[in-house]
Order: sequence, then structure tokens, then C-alpha cells
Amino acid sequence: MNAPPAPLGVYIHWPYCARICPYCDFNVVRDRGRRAEQADLVEAILADLEVQARLTGPRMLQSVFLGGGTPSLLDPDDAGRLIARAKALWSPAADIEVTLEANPTDAEAGRFDAFASAGVDRLSLGLQALDDESLAFLGRNHDAVAGLRAAEAAARAFPRLSLDLIYALPGQTPQAWAETLRRAAGLGAEHVSPYQLTIEEGTAFERAVRRGRFAPADSEVGGQLYETTQETLEALGFEAYEVSNHARGTAARSRHNLIYWRGQEYVGAGPGAHGRLALGDGRVATQAEPRIIDYLARLRRSEPAWAVREDLDPETIARERLLMGLRTVEGVGWAEISILDLWPDHPTLTGMAELGLIKDNGDRLLATPRGRMLLDRVVAELVR
Repeated sequence: MNAPPAPLGVYIHWPYCARICPYCDFNVVRDRGRRAEQADLVEAILADLEVQARLTGPRMLQSVFLGGGTPSLLDPDDAGRLIARAKALWSPAADIEVTLEANPTDAEAGRFDAFASAGVDRLSLGLQALDDESLAFLGRNHDAVAGLRAAEAAARAFPRLSLDLIYALPGQTPQAWAETLRRAAGLGAEHVSPYQLTIEEGTAFERAVRRGRFAPADSEVGGQLYETTQETLEALGFEAYEVSNHARGTAARSRHNLIYWRGQEYVGAGPGAHGRLALGDGRVATQAEPRIIDYLARLRRSEPAWAVREDLDPETIARERLLMGLRTVEGVGWAEISILDLWPDHPTLTGMAELGLIKDNGDRLLATPRGRMLLDRVVAELVR
């Protein structure tokens, strides 16, 4: 009896945004005056999916994730074409998850029903904050009222809703952040992704900090707000199944993101998109051409649009599994990291276990809730 095809996810990157947020370091561009280019890009992504399907062979399609950028700026019909092509090229699972990232402007919210009809069943809504002062600081192009309207419309249009929020804003207190979380939890979402504000190199916020316009939260404040996140959402029925992701039960977890954290395969299509694929005898890391013009040129030649194709050695694969697996409550299997010469009685591990940072769960290594809060340090110590 033949084994079923290995599971696969598809990530589609739509790089256009109405406004570039000052904290964003993603591969994005302003969408003004680019209509012809956008039409060409839809066709190129369709071709990219075809090219990569020939390389992967048969797979069970577990999820499609349209991210960006702002993929809710896509024409819903074009989104439907991308989703349909992915489902035609690979075998869709019975419970396939199709996610669209969206911003809560009135214009985008007005098209939620059309996106649902195009095949989207899960919306990831970038609220980021629920008060006008914080939204203005974050450079968002919606106000609090528009955000609440969009969340209500999304809860009606889609069977599954996730909300993104940003914390550790200048002057934010644990009390104010807890109230934001409680308000967000009442908007009908099954999933909440709270991210701590980080100052990324090359962003407008990085330049503002360098010029002394504001100071980012220090590690002590960030730690307090992280603990507030865990306590508040847990009391509201949201399990912290990953460092920055909370779900109302196992079924509400992001199936697409679990592909990343479990070390499974995923196709990356669209400018700058990353992928991880099993090709030949090994695992390959891919990254598409980040510049739209270069991406389009590659696909016109009917070749993979990869700027990077790296064959990963076993040690690199194990390090990735350690880093990604410890982010989740599932942890990582000892067998997957055996090449790193780590075992339950290793002196480094026993010392970290005594500090309450990690634990041995039989066949798996887990980070404790405290360990996940200090995960960068934990992983650095483990792979040193």
C-alpha cells in the first residue's frame, strides 16, 4: 500500500501596501500607480506555483496563506484564482485552511464577503491596537472605530478569525495592555497573535529611536507585558500554544504556522517569499527574487523564481527544528536534534531544567512557559 503524499503548505506573498508601517521590515512597496504591474504579478505567481508543483511532485495541500504586504488589497477574483490553482496543483486536505491577512480599513472590510466566496475561510486581521493614540503612533491607516467595525464584519464573513496586536508601546502599562486584550477577546476571534514591538534595522522606527524621538521598552517592562499577555489570555480561554500565538482550543490553532514550527514543507511564491522543500535527497531553503521586476523576469523564462536555493546540511536542519519546535507547547523530538549531541542528561540541559526553563517529556524536549519567554537565550545556550 502506497504511503499518502507528504503534507505541504503554500505561502503567497503579495507585496503591496497602501501605507508602509514604520515598524515593518518586510518586503513591501507602495501600491499606487502599479495596476499593470499587479496584474502581471498575479499571472507570475500562478506560473510560479506551476513551476514549483513540478518540482515537489504530489503532495497533500494542508494550507494556503496569502500574506504580505496587504493581500486584502488584491481583487477577490484574483485571490480566488490563486487559491484554486494551488488546490488544483496539489491534493487539498479535507480540512484545508485558507488564510488571508487583512487590514481593518472600511474599503477592505467591505470586500470580506467576496474573499469568503473566493475560498478564504480564515482571516488574520491586523488590528494592532484598539485606541486612536496607539494606532497613530504605529502609523496605521485606520482608527479604532474602523478596527472594531472590521472585526465585527470579519466575524460574520469567516468561520475562523485571528487578531494581530502589538504591545510594549512607549509608556504602555500592564493594566492598559490587559484591558486591550480583554476587549479584543470579546470581538469573536478564536485566535489572538500578540507581538512585542521590536525595532528592526532599516525601518522608520529604527531611525526615530536613533534620533531620540522615543525609547523602546526595556527588557524588564517587556517581560512584565509578556507575562500580562499570558495571564490575561489564559484567563479568557486562550491557550498559549506558541510564543506569540494563543488559541481557543486545538482546532483554533493556525495550521499554516504549525507547518513552520513542525519543520514540514512549504512552497513560497511571490516576491521575496521563503520556502522549505524536500527535493532530491535533502531539504532545501528557497527565497524568491525580492524585487518585483526580477521576480517577473524569472517567471517569464518558466524557471523557479528563486534568488536563493540552499541545500541544508543535517546540523542546520536540526538547529532550525530546535529553534522552531521550542517555540510551541509541542516541543521538538529528541530524534530530530540528535546530531546536535543533546540528550536529557546533558549537563547544559540538566542545568536549564533546574532553572525551570526546559523539561524532558519522554521522547521530546519542551521549553517551559518561562523558557519560552527567554527562548533566544535558551536556544543560544543549547546550540553553543
